[in-house]
Amino acid sequence: MTSPHGDSPPHEPADVVVRCRDNPSVGVRFRDRFRDDQDSARYTVEAWAPGLTARVDEVVAWFTDPDLAPFLESLAADYRGWRGERRWRTDNRDLAVSAVFRSGGHVGLTWTLRPWRNAAGGWGASVTTWLEAGEQMSALAAGIRHFLTASPGCRG
Repeated sequence: MTSPHGDSPPHEPADVVVRCRDNPSVGVRFRDRFRDDQDSARYTVEAWAPGLTARVDEVVAWFTDPDLAPFLESLAADYRGWRGERRWRTDNRDLAVSAVFRSGGHVGLTWTLRPWRNAAGGWGASVTTWLEAGEQMSALAAGIRHFLTASPGCRG
């Protein structure tokens, strides 16, 4: 499930929050998006669960490559389900998402944060959120698309 966080300035997209439908104390937040140029945006991803809080700053979304929004849109389009696991990740592997479908029309999204700057001896953290395959996945995909592409929010 997604919900905007209304504390962003009017010219900035609202945060996108994904909460697990089975356990609302597990979630992921996309925040602090900015654009240095027309080809990319940078943002922060936070993940939490009981006993876990993780954050990766300056995750990069390249608009010339397949990004998170089209991946989530493809999952929402397949609301009747699929076999196996589908995966997506950023070029530098700061953020990876794997998706599985379970009976009853639910999608499990495992969000893995692993900052590349700390790759040698660094850390990684994962949380899994479960969403309804249709409406909740569609809302998440639309929220992420708006978050990543809303204009302008440029700095620099």
